Amino acid sequence: MGAVFAALRNESLMEQFLAVALAHFLALLIPGVDFFLIVRTAAAHGWRSASGVCAGIASANGAFIAAAFTGLTLVGDERIIAWFELAGGAFLISTGLAFWRARISVTVGAEGAAGRTAWAGNFGLGLASGLLNPKNLLFYVSLAATLSSATAGQLTSYGAWMCSVVLAWDLFVAAVMGAKRSRALLARALPWITKAAAIVVTLFGIGAVLAAVRTLVG
Repeated sequence: MGAVFAALRNESLMEQFLAVALAHFLALLIPGVDFFLIVRTAAAHGWRSASGVCAGIASANGAFIAAAFTGLTLVGDERIIAWFELAGGAFLISTGLAFWRARISVTVGAEGAAGRTAWAGNFGLGLASGLLNPKNLLFYVSLAATLSSATAGQLTSYGAWMCSVVLAWDLFVAAVMGAKRSRALLARALPWITKAAAIVVTLFGIGAVLAAVRTLVG
C-alpha cells in the first residue's frame, strides 16, 4: 500500500487517478467490521435490508473523505483520532455483545414490511460503524496528504469515485450473501456466522480501545 501511495505524487493525472483507485480498492478488499456487518445482516434479513447498512457505510466514508480533502485540521490531530478510536471501540464492543446474544432465524422471502421498517435502523448502524471506525479516518487522512497538489475539481472527482465504489462493492457483497439461494444455504450456518461476527467485531473494538488508551495516557 505504501508503494501505491508513493505513486500518487506522480505528475500524470491519469496515473494519479489510477493509483488512487487502486489504493482504495485494495483497502476495500481487506475484510473488516463493515464487511461482517453487511454479511450478517444480509444473511439474516436479505440484501434489501442490508442495503441500509451499505448506504450508511458509504455516507460515513463520504463524510471522512470530505473532511480529509477539505483540509479539516481536526481529523489530523492525534488525540482527536484517539477519542474517535475510544468511542468507536466502545460502540464495536457493544455491537459484538449484541450479536453474541442475538437469536436469529432465517425465513427466506420474508422481507416485506418488516424489512422496510428495519432499513432505517440498518442505515444508522452502518453510519455509526463507518463514522466510529478509526481505520477509515486514518486511511483518508493519509491519502489526502499525498494529494496536496491536486486541484479542487480533481479531489471532488476522486471523492465521488471512492464513495461510489464503496457503495457498489458493499451492495455487491449484500446481494451475493442476501440472495435467496445463499440465505437458504446459510440458514443452518447463521448462528455460527453471527457468533463469528460477534467475536471479530468485539476484537476490533478491544483493539481500538487499547490503542486509544495508549495514545491518551502515553
